[in-house]
Amino acid sequence: MKRFIFVSFLIFAMSSVVGQQIDTARSKKLIDPALYHEMRAGITNSYIQFTTKKFGRVAFMGGSITEMVGWREKVCKYLEQRFPETKFEFIAAGISSTGSKPGAFRLENDVLSKGNIDLFFEEASVNDRVNDPDNLSVYIRGMEGIIRHARKANPYIDIVMMYFVDPEKMTDYNNGKIPDEIVNHNKIAEVYQVPSINLAKEVTDRINAHEFNWRDDFKNLHPSPFGQDIYFRSIKSLLERGWNNVDAKAKPEKHALPTQIDKYSYTNGLYVDISKAIIIKNWKVVDCWKPTDSAGTRKQYVNCPALIAEQTGAELTFSFKGKAVGICVAAGPDAGVIEYTVDESTVKKLDLFTKWSSGLHIPWYYVLADELPNRKHILRIKISQDRNDKSKGNACRIIHFLINRP
Repeated sequence: MKRFIFVSFLIFAMSSVVGQQIDTARSKKLIDPALYHEMRAGITNSYIQFTTKKFGRVAFMGGSITEMVGWREKVCKYLEQRFPETKFEFIAAGISSTGSKPGAFRLENDVLSKGNIDLFFEEASVNDRVNDPDNLSVYIRGMEGIIRHARKANPYIDIVMMYFVDPEKMTDYNNGKIPDEIVNHNKIAEVYQVPSINLAKEVTDRINAHEFNWRDDFKNLHPSPFGQDIYFRSIKSLLERGWNNVDAKAKPEKHALPTQIDKYSYTNGLYVDISKAIIIKNWKVVDCWKPTDSAGTRKQYVNCPALIAEQTGAELTFSFKGKAVGICVAAGPDAGVIEYTVDESTVKKLDLFTKWSSGLHIPWYYVLADELPNRKHILRIKISQDRNDKSKGNACRIIHFLINRP
């Protein structure tokens, strides 16, 4: 009997301690997401559009974290609940592996062609760091290209820039350094007065405050459901701040278009159809390309037209007008090396094989020249005899030509 009383008391005591811990955790004041928001010119225009026109077109562009199921769906549901009388059209333009450089060239096709955009969410800090770690100018030229192009297409568009977290950014912050990609993206946000959310800093600070941890809770740079909720909570907080207390008589106002930061930014980037190439030797257009090997693909870059060469010496030319030119390729296990010139300049070589190509026909955007006079040019591409030691072939599969038009 005494043993039973002792065990019962022990269980009661342990339950009380656990209960106190839970109550303490629940009552602990969490870090306010607003500390990581910059409202700048705000998002009043979208509120006026949603409440008066009863229609809203909202676009989301970024990499795999934007493409995957998670925070984006939560934002869509929130908007429908916040504005129940408004009909929404949502554009999901997230594509794995793409950052601001691809974004600047695919914006018109993947977003702006869908109609007037009222609210635009943009994120590229994770992939910019991975894809172009040593080319800081790309952070400006790509992101300014996106923001300025969107604003020129619709001066009333509200934009929200987001900086998602990854372990490298956390290391930087914990060492007292602001990540280069965030410094440069934030420079654009400030000049163009675009609201921004620094989720990289927020997650780092909240982990350091022991609100949660990376391994068990957030899990990965592709966040767990818990991590997706963290992102959504912060995004919702910014939207609420931006839309609370809007004057009922407020009218939409054009956002200012400041002087361009970098005159070579990809502010008029777009795709040009591969049919515009002039084939000199051993290239062919495949109307519905798909790989015959077992390597993976990205769904947006397969079962589509491709301009393909697999033999050394294959050659083509492409005429264009603008300040930049490039190619979007599917760079898989047999990706080769190209030799190219613009206007018969010095021949340059480019290895198309990436660190992911062994197992994936990864979509990769190569800007071949981006400080050209704003006039007509001719790009010449030839398949080199050189080959990456890890590659199985000499292939070049062009999905799109890229230009920064006048």
